[in-house]
This record gives sequence, C-alpha cells and structure tokens, in this order.
Amino acid sequence: MTIEVTNSSGELVPSKQVTSLLTFAMHELKLNTECDLGLGFIDDDYMSELHIKWMDESGSTDVLSFPMDLPENEGDVVILGDIMISPRFAAHQAKVAGHSTEHEIYILATHGLLHIVGYDHAEPEEERIMFDLQEQIVKNWKQTQ
Repeated sequence: MTIEVTNSSGELVPSKQVTSLLTFAMHELKLNTECDLGLGFIDDDYMSELHIKWMDESGSTDVLSFPMDLPENEGDVVILGDIMISPRFAAHQAKVAGHSTEHEIYILATHGLLHIVGYDHAEPEEERIMFDLQEQIVKNWKQTQ
C-alpha cells in the first residue's frame, strides 16, 4: 500500500497519524490495503484555486477529494485518488467545533476517503450515514493507538 503524503501548506500536520488512520479506515471499508492513495496538505490559496476549478465555488474549503478508480470487486488493487486538506481551514473549524485541529484533520481525511469510495452527503439521510461512519472510524482508530 502506498499512502503518499505531501505538505505544502506551511503548517505542521500529523502526517504519520493520518497515514495510520487512513490505513485503518481502508481496512474498515474492506478496501485492499495495497491500493494507492494521495493526501496533500495545501494552503488556502491553492485550495481556493481547486475549489473554483473543480466545484465552481469561490473561496477556500476544508477538504476536496479526487477519486480515480473504484474497486470493482472486494480486494481489487486500484489507485483510489487524492485527498486535499487545508490545515488552516481545519484549525478554524476545530476551534468552532471545540476540538483539536488534529481531530479535525482526522475527520477530514476520513471524510475525503469516504467521498473517494462513493459516499456523499447531498441528502439528509446520506449525510447522517456518512458523518456517523467517519466519526465511528476515527473513534475506533483512536482506540487502537
């Protein structure tokens, strides 16, 4: 398995912990842990560019996912895609939510992976399912640490 983490954000990020979390999440989602996944921590200017280009929405955002290949069968090895996170945006959201920036980054990384494998939150029921799952995955992972 390859989870390639890059950090061009200028912020300190928990790269090793997020790699561990994403490996755990892939296992929980019954994905082959030999799949490739990219995770980029980027600054708000670059996030704003991506947000406009791919979502046609202005301003920065917390996380964007760029799916590549979906496994057709359980156990398939594919390039899952890339997750981009703005640590600065995450820090602001963490403060509002009343938890640590690290926890927010864990939630965002899991959220990004869930988008890559097909989860969405456009409808209230989808949102409930996706948000409950991301919280459960992070909680279960933290219990293994």
